[in-house]
Amino acid sequence: MKGRGCWDTASVRSFCSSGCLNKFKKDDSGDDDEATTPADKSELHHTLKNLSLKLDDLSTCNDLIAKHGAALQRSLTELDGLKIPSESGEKLKVVNERATLFRITSNAMINACRDFLELAEIHSRKWQRALQYEQEQRVHLEETIEQLAKQHNSLERAFRSAPGRPANPSKSFIEGSLLTPKGEDSEEDEDTEYFDAMEDSTSFITVITEAKEDRKAEGSTGTSSVDWSSADSVLDGASLVPKGSSKVKRRVRIPNKPNYSLNLWSIMKNCIGRELSRIPMPVNFNEPLSMLQRLTEDLEYHHLLDKAVHCTSSVEQMCLVAAFSVSSYSTTVHRIAKPFNPMLGETFELDRLDDMGLRSLCEQVSHHPPSAAHYVFSKHGWSLWQEITISSKFRGKYISIMPLGAIHLEFQASGNHYVWRKSTSTVHNIIVGKLWIDQSGDIEIVNHKTNDRCQLKFLPYSYFSKEAARKVTGVVSDSQGKAHYVLSGSWDEQMECSKVAHSSPSSPSSDGKQKTVYQTLSAKLLWKKYPLPENAENMYYFSELALTLNEHEEGVAPTDSRLRPDQRLMEKGRWDEANTEKQRLEEKQRLSRRRQLESCGPGSSCSSEEAEKEADAYTPLWFEKRLDPLTGEMACVYKGGYWEAKEKQDWHMCPNIF
Repeated sequence: MKGRGCWDTASVRSFCSSGCLNKFKKDDSGDDDEATTPADKSELHHTLKNLSLKLDDLSTCNDLIAKHGAALQRSLTELDGLKIPSESGEKLKVVNERATLFRITSNAMINACRDFLELAEIHSRKWQRALQYEQEQRVHLEETIEQLAKQHNSLERAFRSAPGRPANPSKSFIEGSLLTPKGEDSEEDEDTEYFDAMEDSTSFITVITEAKEDRKAEGSTGTSSVDWSSADSVLDGASLVPKGSSKVKRRVRIPNKPNYSLNLWSIMKNCIGRELSRIPMPVNFNEPLSMLQRLTEDLEYHHLLDKAVHCTSSVEQMCLVAAFSVSSYSTTVHRIAKPFNPMLGETFELDRLDDMGLRSLCEQVSHHPPSAAHYVFSKHGWSLWQEITISSKFRGKYISIMPLGAIHLEFQASGNHYVWRKSTSTVHNIIVGKLWIDQSGDIEIVNHKTNDRCQLKFLPYSYFSKEAARKVTGVVSDSQGKAHYVLSGSWDEQMECSKVAHSSPSSPSSDGKQKTVYQTLSAKLLWKKYPLPENAENMYYFSELALTLNEHEEGVAPTDSRLRPDQRLMEKGRWDEANTEKQRLEEKQRLSRRRQLESCGPGSSCSSEEAEKEADAYTPLWFEKRLDPLTGEMACVYKGGYWEAKEKQDWHMCPNIF
């Protein structure tokens, strides 16, 4: 019986008396202290190794208790089945009860040990990963510092050896980051690696030099032929144009935004992957402007185009056009609220010839997908038109907004015709955290008359990136691909341009890519954002122009966004009434569509698909579909008649949408 029910007490007692469990506890708590303070790498490795050994010992102890406990229970069961005197039976019964209690206690201890073992193993793996990550980050940081040092010294040598170059350049810009030269000779090899400032063909490094010394090198390969001094009159102070004065006094504030609380997740949880324009949203998530008004707000820095009219050089003009295209995103940095989806046939006019020198007209030409046509005429000699279709998806943690469609800009005097497309906007932290907006992607601006091009890159924000937030970089090149200007800045603050004096390829990097080193003159400010009005944080972060867009005006079309009742009620702070009115307008639009479907119903020769197309088809009032010869796409172009109708106040042709 002793042999069959043996607990092997000597081995168990030896194991437990060795203090393994106590030492394990002590090591575990001590290691937790070490994790909170900097420790030597070898010491941390040693601690983790000891912890792993203690985990193995505990696992062995667990197995021994389970094994010998099961053997004891079997032995007691066999004894219970033997024929023994009654007095011995009572004693056996007591032993059996005590063994049962011991078994229950042992099982509880075993389960606790198993849970502790699993938890310790999990944390051990986490610590291993954390250690490995810190090691990799340290190695990466050391490599980065070494490469920066090589790059810095290589640039210094290149300047010293170049004819007419100063021995110690005053400033160096690498990837847009300012570095102070040490003025020391380098012993590193000439074959140095360069970091990417932009990807692929737009990767470059810029170096600032002096204008008088640049003229000495104009005969060298890659030197720009554009005279920088001739551009001074236009590019200098391009952002310093004062705002025009208006005979009409515009409002400078709107009612403060009410403090309404709403659970976004309760509305959005069933909408993942759906088109946002098809999701019924309360006005609590809106701002009191329509998408047509937001599109018109892109004209806030129209003075850049007014300046560009006077440029004699097409590449110089391209710089101002590029700055204008970037400036349209500056209003989005704090504007996390959603604009109203316009009703089909809704319009918005901006008649500001007196102070802004332009007239703008937008019309909602499609509801699914939402699409707006826009035309702008400026008395200063340029016109702009576009049809923008908004495609947006809710991804669970963020919303992606993709504007589709080409933007056209034409200068009447020169005939220069520029075309570009918008970048992607992303709204982050939809469910948890503070909402914030980022812009990302590449924009190519093409002058279809001269074939000049500007490649703009919007760098997406990354917590681990060494780049500045909201950074934009770009290069302006002519039809031969020769770079003339380097652009840099941020889409929420300002843009600068630097004239390229000399360009040369760098040594290939370790991944085989080759970058371009641009030696440039000092940067000139192209555009700087206007400061926000006082109390803007309580007025949806509207700019001065945005505050005037929904201001009531006489004589506008009955379809104008200013007359939309739910939007007006929301601006006044009456959100409950605005939600009721919004539901009424949406139901009115759905009813109109159902009537169109019924008109092409069972009694007609239309198929179901044809009926759907017929119901979705809308003939714009002020625009018409034409084939764009430059992009090969069908787009709505202004056909005229609106301003004439406004002058006569003849709006009989306008639909009743409100």
